[in-house]
Amino acid sequence: MSLPVTAKVPFGGDYNPEQWPEDVWKQDHRLFDSARIDLVTLGVFDWALTQPAEDVYDFSLLDRIVERAAAEGRGICLATGTGAHPAWLATAYPEVTRTDFEGRKRRFGQRHNSCPSSPVYRRLSVELARRVARRYADTPAVVAWHVGNEYGGACYCELCAAGFRVWLRNRYGTLDDLNAAWYTTFWSHTFTDWDQIEPPSALTEHWRGPDHTAFQGITLDYLRFSSDAMLTNFHDEKAAIRESSPTLPVTTNFMGMYRPIDYHRWAAHLDFASWDNYPPDDESAARMALTHDLMRGLKGGQPFWLMEQSPGVTACRDVNPLKRPGLMRLWSWQAVAHGADAVLFFQLRASRGASEKYHGAVIGHAGRSDTRVFREVAELGAELDRLGSASLGARTPARVALLFDWDSWWALEISDGPSRLVRYQEVVLAYHRALWDAGVDLDVVAVTADLSGYDVVVAPALHMLKGDLPQRLEDVAARGGSVLTTYLSGRVDENDQAFLMDVPGPLGQLMGVRVDEWDARGPEVVNPVRLGDGAGQVDVEARLLFELVIPQGAQVVGTYQADFYAGTPAVTRNSFGDGDGWYVAAGLDQEGVSWVVRQVLARHDVLGPYPDVADLESAVRVAPDGSRLLFLLNHRADPVEVTARRGGVDLLTGDRTVTGSTVRLPAYGVVVLKEDW
Repeated sequence: MSLPVTAKVPFGGDYNPEQWPEDVWKQDHRLFDSARIDLVTLGVFDWALTQPAEDVYDFSLLDRIVERAAAEGRGICLATGTGAHPAWLATAYPEVTRTDFEGRKRRFGQRHNSCPSSPVYRRLSVELARRVARRYADTPAVVAWHVGNEYGGACYCELCAAGFRVWLRNRYGTLDDLNAAWYTTFWSHTFTDWDQIEPPSALTEHWRGPDHTAFQGITLDYLRFSSDAMLTNFHDEKAAIRESSPTLPVTTNFMGMYRPIDYHRWAAHLDFASWDNYPPDDESAARMALTHDLMRGLKGGQPFWLMEQSPGVTACRDVNPLKRPGLMRLWSWQAVAHGADAVLFFQLRASRGASEKYHGAVIGHAGRSDTRVFREVAELGAELDRLGSASLGARTPARVALLFDWDSWWALEISDGPSRLVRYQEVVLAYHRALWDAGVDLDVVAVTADLSGYDVVVAPALHMLKGDLPQRLEDVAARGGSVLTTYLSGRVDENDQAFLMDVPGPLGQLMGVRVDEWDARGPEVVNPVRLGDGAGQVDVEARLLFELVIPQGAQVVGTYQADFYAGTPAVTRNSFGDGDGWYVAAGLDQEGVSWVVRQVLARHDVLGPYPDVADLESAVRVAPDGSRLLFLLNHRADPVEVTARRGGVDLLTGDRTVTGSTVRLPAYGVVVLKEDW
């Protein structure tokens, strides 16, 4: 199963006509035509509408909504309606609402409010999905199924505690194996009966933070269990859909780098990945690129759908900045450049009340077509029409891989020491930013991914090593590739237990170093690091963590300049087979990270066409017919000019470019060059 079949990149988004009288629908669809909107996502939060009581189902309004959209020629991504459970369900079955980490039973009133372990919730949500699919499976306009909505959160109720124990039995088999994995001889915590096991909780005396306790094995496994429990909810609904719709693709909308759910564990169960892009500010271009690449990497490089983005503002943060003119278009094309085969919005018409009434929309409360936002959306729709099918199914020809691992994220941040100020996501962002600045086409992949096709593998903060990963990383270097990792890597096994060997554990031979000590300091403490030598020497800053490295064959590339370990290695390179292993032992600033990354890339010829033009992003996609599409995106508020490396046709304007000619991009400008063969 793969992506929905469409003639072009679908353009549209979440549409909730059940919120307005039917006489508004006609106006909406007329405006959709003006904006070239050709797909609507329907029914995401319709549970209370389609099932007003436990034994009552009423699809009459949804029927009219679906019929109207189909009659207007729109494609439909149809949701099961289980994004939030209705009030009657919470009243009749209070156990369906969640219990938080502090042990407080939540009451009805939110949307991420369902206990994933509740048998009642599972039964009724699956039955609704079954009935929705049965009713609309033969509707030609429906091109995809949308299960739930932005799965997330966690529950710590007794139902989840029981489910956790079952999950643990399946994982470990015996209490002896569980006790060994959790290291329960510590503090006399050995379990002698499965019923003694409790989920992590703020009510325990070993509470350590917002979601974990001193027993990190318990916390880590509960994070895994919670992710799996919600995956079971998704899988159950998908199975119900398959009873009457055996071939139509099924997805749910992810939330990018979202900590509570391991999307790699979910990926195989989705027919195609989709996600909601809500950047926190106007300076998030590199962050968005990383997350697009992460979403594309979930399905082995298969394109994804951009299921939601705001056309203007969000409404969920303390401060909600407006997208400046041109940014919505630029960020939409960035998504396409990184693998999006759909560009969709939340929302198509602004809600009149409740918490999202000020959330940006294509059509505002007044229903006007002469607003700036509507004009920009319509212009983007026209461009996507001109693009046609050129990018559908196109893939990224990456020779560089960035490893992203939820287990390492969890294990690092629930650890007591070395520093709670070191955040996994921030470390990964810094190394991705260096690759993004260099214009590198890269894949962001799981630690279980096949690495044989990559020349460079970057693995920042690879805290946990699982399975045969160390050997596969050695294989990359042995055949001539480069592997780059950092401080706090190679520390623990899959049970979050330290390796009984020198740091960085099983990576030590590849990196050619040994780490006996490490120094953690507050952000105000800077230890300068000198990188390189001669004319290429640079001085940068390091903060938060400083590992004390003893080379075991590695060459010193950078050294600390302060404290008692001044002059000792901070960055090393180790020859291994025909390639090398690079180790960064300190929390370098962005300049330092970028310097090291450029050194790694230098021998592999993987830089983009304009690696030294700041904030000019480049990305390549190769279509199924072999066509190469070069995307150039100017993230600057002023124009930029570059020299064309290869001729081709700009698919957005029809203008022809010849090799060596000048390509001019205005502020926030975009070029999609179909390169000459």
